[in-house]
Amino acid sequence: MSGLRRERGLTLVEVLVSLVLLAILLVPAMQALQTGIAGSAIHGDLTSTQFRLSSRLEEMLAEPFASLADAATAAGSSTVATTYSEAAGPPGRLLVYLAFYDGDNADTDNDPFTGGEADIVWIQVEVEGSVHTLQTVKARGF
Repeated sequence: MSGLRRERGLTLVEVLVSLVLLAILLVPAMQALQTGIAGSAIHGDLTSTQFRLSSRLEEMLAEPFASLADAATAAGSSTVATTYSEAAGPPGRLLVYLAFYDGDNADTDNDPFTGGEADIVWIQVEVEGSVHTLQTVKARGF
């Protein structure tokens, strides 16, 4: 008789074993998801930073050349933040640096900021306290 008998479901032991296996395998799966979620947040922060930098650089390029030249003269150095920088406050503010640029290295010292030409202004926008930066030059008449 027992050979002809068919099983009609799962036993309690089979259910318990499958639940234990699922619980054990669920931990690494959740850790993998946690890493992905953290990576997504980091990517979002970097994207936001890039957009902020790009936006400020575009604003600087839209400024009249005479205003940029005046600010570069007032700064006097490529390492001094100009008045175009954001006000001091929370971390992550944008700093703007302006300097006259020696594009043709006429003084042959290989320093792009000494002997700079009055017709080219170097613009750098950076996030204070980080390595995130964008830079370009603007020439008079453009």
